[in-house]
Amino acid sequence: MTVVDERPATPAEAPRRRPNRVLALLRNSWRQLTSMRTALVLLFLLAVAAIPGSVLPQRNVSPEKVNEYFVEHPDLAPTLDRIGAFEVFGSVWFSAIYLLLFTSLIGCITPRMRDHVRALRSKPPVAPKRLDRLPQHTVFTGPAGGAAAIAEVLRRRRWRVAVRGDVVSAEKGYLKETGNLLFHTTLVVVLAGVALGHWYGWSGNRLLVAGAENAFCNTRQQYAEAKLGPQVDSADLPPFCLTLDKFDARFLDSGQPEYFNATVTVEEPGRANRTEKFSVNSPLRLDGANVYLLGHGYAPVIRYTDRYGRSQVSNLPFLTTGDMGLTSEGLAAFPDANVDPKTRQRDPNLQVAFTGLYLPTAPDAPPFVRSEYPTERNPALNLVAYRGNLGLDAGIPGSVYELDQRQIRTGKVKQVGDKVLKPGETWKLDDGTTVEFLGTTRYVTLSVRHDPGSGILLVSCGFLLVGLMGSLFGRRRRIFFRVTPAESADPTGQTPTAGSSLVEAGGLPRTDYPGFADEFTQVVAAVSGDGRRDERAGTDRDRSDREGTE
Repeated sequence: MTVVDERPATPAEAPRRRPNRVLALLRNSWRQLTSMRTALVLLFLLAVAAIPGSVLPQRNVSPEKVNEYFVEHPDLAPTLDRIGAFEVFGSVWFSAIYLLLFTSLIGCITPRMRDHVRALRSKPPVAPKRLDRLPQHTVFTGPAGGAAAIAEVLRRRRWRVAVRGDVVSAEKGYLKETGNLLFHTTLVVVLAGVALGHWYGWSGNRLLVAGAENAFCNTRQQYAEAKLGPQVDSADLPPFCLTLDKFDARFLDSGQPEYFNATVTVEEPGRANRTEKFSVNSPLRLDGANVYLLGHGYAPVIRYTDRYGRSQVSNLPFLTTGDMGLTSEGLAAFPDANVDPKTRQRDPNLQVAFTGLYLPTAPDAPPFVRSEYPTERNPALNLVAYRGNLGLDAGIPGSVYELDQRQIRTGKVKQVGDKVLKPGETWKLDDGTTVEFLGTTRYVTLSVRHDPGSGILLVSCGFLLVGLMGSLFGRRRRIFFRVTPAESADPTGQTPTAGSSLVEAGGLPRTDYPGFADEFTQVVAAVSGDGRRDERAGTDRDRSDREGTE
């Protein structure tokens, strides 16, 4: 006889799906990237990565110094150039750290902000059953109003309060987390402002000599050094022209600068020409650009008369050597001197140049190598004359402030004399030509900048400081009160008077807060009305002190 099992068949379990390893890897990588520890590591790496940009010359700021570094370090410079050490802030590795930090901060802040908003909207938590286990605990005679009166006192002291029957829960100190989130959020905004200024900002430096013939117009070709953001083209520069009319400077007796002020004429399309004044701490603000006064100096005016009686004038700026007396050195070159007026042929071996050392206040006796004061009390110009092929026709770029030493070393240029001249004095050279020191004009060093992220950075840094203060000084803490009806007795056997109630209080700090015990005592005193407390209860700390004494 065959027995048939009529029980319903158990359905076979569905096979477990194998986890997607790629998704798991991406999820774990995202969690690791958006952790606060990773953000701190990336912030540290960003600071370390910025060190080469401060130590090494940068090509977009000072290309001539980069070329000098290649000459001085022919073996090391190519290696550094391959890893982007001369363009640190535009390199791939610096941008990668920057973007990772940006992403990490956003991923870290977003869930914390969501949780913080949820905590702000929620009520304080329910009081624990055993308040005597909290760090601060006491029992006292409460006000006649019971829980409602306690809640009113706490609200006046800016506590978040929740009343559940005869139990009052209060919480305070959300400013700490709010400040923390504000700090990190504004840090993200600061990074965004820096990126905006890098991409859409530009800057340039220019020496501007006084006089209408030396007017400067805002084109890239007229800058000595220019840096344009990746999204900025030369045509995007705002059109304006500046003419230095006057420069005033005052110095203390020690030579320390006291006051700088430049007066310029501003020409802008569609507007009448106007005169503006600006100083070191008060830049000239134009539409789309700010002009900053960085420095100043002297431009000696030198007139050279060649063997054919033709005169040429040079008023190139002399760069200061860095001392307090504004000792300056520079070059006055006359490549078109001694051109035969009949044949109009120029002999390159008869080109003339003068290297000079200008002293606004020269000493009374030689050596004339250093100025004693930055204003022109006893001006003197120490000139050294050179004649020969200056190399200006070779097509090799060079500095307009110093003579090409290669031409001197090869013998193509020779020194033909030197002399110290006072304003108005003339020096006759060995070939009958003359050079005259006519005086000086002033020049200023200007930095023209446009940074669209500067306003964002200013506001963000203000909020960042506010958030930092809240994060450092905010203290999260909680206090609970449980009201016992008047007809009941407290655990110690004390019975409250008619019309009052017995209140058990406990509190704990959520963060390190050494002053919480004092604050707890003040709150209890404010709630009780007359500050009377049950001496037999006390706080846990008092009990532990007594036990230790015993």
